[in-house]
Amino acid sequence: MNARQAKQLRSDKELLKRLTKYIALHSFRNTALEDLHAGTHPGSSAGDYSDVKVVSPYGEIPWTRVSRFGDHEMKTLMIDVVNHTYMTMTTLFDMPDSAVDFLFSCLREHDPAPGWNEPRLPS
Repeated sequence: MNARQAKQLRSDKELLKRLTKYIALHSFRNTALEDLHAGTHPGSSAGDYSDVKVVSPYGEIPWTRVSRFGDHEMKTLMIDVVNHTYMTMTTLFDMPDSAVDFLFSCLREHDPAPGWNEPRLPS
């Protein structure tokens, strides 16, 4: 990516949002997150999971108080996501300028994750 292309991102908010989705897509898909997401997710008759409990050797834990990831899983996930993000960013910045122009052109035409919410800055 060159200075002209970085300037395009700065001035084209829609392109920046789509590139953000592209990076997130390539940084989180096929990572340890997929393993954490696998398995059975409980249903809730109440709809708010107040009726769901996890049974442990130390007693029942309300679903709303259960940590979904342990420290080891979280560390594994973050290392994997950082590595995937680094790969995505390295690829983006190592691409020939013409390939970045082509990627930007494709992103202007098509949202890489149209079903996702639009990126916004956290409040």
